[in-house]
Amino acid sequence: MDWLREKGREFIWEEEGIGTVEIILILVVLIGIVIIFQKQITNLVNNIWKTITQQSRSLIG
Repeated sequence: MDWLREKGREFIWEEEGIGTVEIILILVVLIGIVIIFQKQITNLVNNIWKTITQQSRSLIG
């Protein structure tokens, strides 16, 4: 019975390690995409912010 319990613990720890590796790989890919498309993302955010600012001014004044 102790052998089965030990194997169960090993399986649980092994699965958590795989999850951590997957999260790290996803973060690396996302950071890479942000670095590659940095200019486009910056322009998009600036345009959205500009539109929000203009529309909020038209509501106020």
